[in-house]
Amino acid sequence: MSKGKRDARQAARELALRQQRAEQRRKRMIAAGSAVGIVVLVIAILVAVKLASPTKKDTASSGKPSQASSSLVNSVTGVPADVLNTVGKGSVQTLPKATSGKPVLKGSDGKPIVFYMGAEYCPYCAAERWPMIVALSRFGTFQNLSTAASSSSDVFPNTPTFTFHGSSYSSNYIDFQPKEVQADAGVPLESLTSDQQNLVNQLDQGGSFPFIDFANQATVTGASYSPQLLAGMTQQQIADALKNPNSNVAKAILGTANAFTNEICKLTNGQPGNVCSSAAATAYGPTGGQG
Repeated sequence: MSKGKRDARQAARELALRQQRAEQRRKRMIAAGSAVGIVVLVIAILVAVKLASPTKKDTASSGKPSQASSSLVNSVTGVPADVLNTVGKGSVQTLPKATSGKPVLKGSDGKPIVFYMGAEYCPYCAAERWPMIVALSRFGTFQNLSTAASSSSDVFPNTPTFTFHGSSYSSNYIDFQPKEVQADAGVPLESLTSDQQNLVNQLDQGGSFPFIDFANQATVTGASYSPQLLAGMTQQQIADALKNPNSNVAKAILGTANAFTNEICKLTNGQPGNVCSSAAATAYGPTGGQG
C-alpha cells in the first residue's frame, strides 16, 4: 500500500473518531440540558402551586389549632358597642331556653357559672364559639385563644372558628367554665368534673354538642344559627364582616351574642351597667340594668 493511501485512511479514521467523540459530547450535553430543564420545570411547578395555594394563615382550616394573632382576637373581642346596638336581635334561629325552679349555679367565688361543653371537630360548636367570645368579652378578658376549624369529614366541613382548649378567661362578674371534650371525633381532649357531668345529665340528656348553661337559668343546645353561613370564609374575613351590622354574618353572630349578653346580665344583676343597659343587651328583654 502506498504511503498516500495509508495517510488517507489514517485521516479518515481520525475524522471518524473526532465525529464519534463530538456526537458523544452532544448527547451528554443534551442529556445534561434535559436534566436541568426537568429540575427547572419541577421547581417552577412547585413555586406556582405555592403561590396559588392559600397560606395556613388564610385558610378556613389550618389543621391543628394554632395561636390566634392579637389583631384577630382584638377584632372579635372588641366589637364596637354601636355595631352591637345596631344589630339588636339580628337573625337568630335558636335562642336560649329558660329553665324553671332551679337555683342560680355559682362557683366557689360566688360568681354565676356559665358552662360550655363542645368538641373541636363539631361544626355547630365552631359556629357557636363566635358569639360566645363576643358576648363573654363584654364581661371579662380572654387569653391564649387559638384558631381552629371543624372536621373536614363532617357536615359543614372546615367551619372556621376558635377553640377554648388552652385558653383562660377572667371576669369580675361571671365564672366561665369551658370544656372541649373531644379533639377529633372519638378522641378525648378534656374531662368534665363530676358537677359538670351531673349538669349535663340533667339538662343535656342527649349529650349534644354544643351545650351552654347559663347558671341553671337558661340553656342552649346546638348552634344558634347555621354553620353554612361561614362556609369558605377565613377567621379574618368573619371578623371583618362583624364590623358591618348589615352583613348576614354580623346579624347572626352579633344577634346571638346579644341574646347571650341578655342572659348573662340577668345573672349579674345588670352589671356592668354600661353593657347591661345597652340597646344590644336589652333587645331581647329586661336585664336588670335599665334605669
